[in-house]
Amino acid sequence: MDVARLLAEQREIHGVDLAGLSLGDHLTGEGPYVFRECDLTGADLAGASLVGASFEKCVLERADFRRADLDGTRFSGGGGAGLRFTNAELVDATFSDVDLSGARFELALLTDVTFTGCRMIGAVLSSCRGTGYRFDGSNLALADLTGCSMRGLHLRGVRFDDANLSGCDFTKSVFEDCCMIGARTVETVFTKTDLRGADLGEVDDTRLRSLRGAIVSPSQAALILASRGLTVG
Repeated sequence: MDVARLLAEQREIHGVDLAGLSLGDHLTGEGPYVFRECDLTGADLAGASLVGASFEKCVLERADFRRADLDGTRFSGGGGAGLRFTNAELVDATFSDVDLSGARFELALLTDVTFTGCRMIGAVLSSCRGTGYRFDGSNLALADLTGCSMRGLHLRGVRFDDANLSGCDFTKSVFEDCCMIGARTVETVFTKTDLRGADLGEVDDTRLRSLRGAIVSPSQAALILASRGLTVG
């Protein structure tokens, strides 16, 4: 298959096996690309210009998007473990129902990025640049979000079980149907954060100190006090 010719002549690529190929130098011309049900396992797209592109139900295991320009790019369905987005630019990008397990986003520019219904177990988002990214109905168990700014977000159906939230800023954020069991919250900021819709799990003294300034429900407060031998009358 002549990959260079394929990518030069077509903008909609459907059902093509591109696994392991180096594609960055061949993505040329005007108009955004649409990759639909393609196999991009281990594909090299590092530094590629993919502004406005779409990846629909593609196999993306270990695909390399480091330093790629992904502004306005849409990922829907598919995915795979070990994706790399380090230093990529992801302004106004969307991820819907994508498997991003173990994906690496260190130093990526995430501005107005949405993750909806994504599997992000063990993903690394520490040291991300930009603000305005949000998560809905996504599983971030065991993820590393060290230092992420999530001020003023409305987090719906997000799992942070055993995630590293150290240094995150959740000022004025609202948690709805979320889970934080076992989450690490060293130096995490919860000023005016509404945690009434979160399962906090066991709150030891260290976690309790980190929750200073947060809003909790009477039932959550009662559980915290009960664990210390106190009963709310």
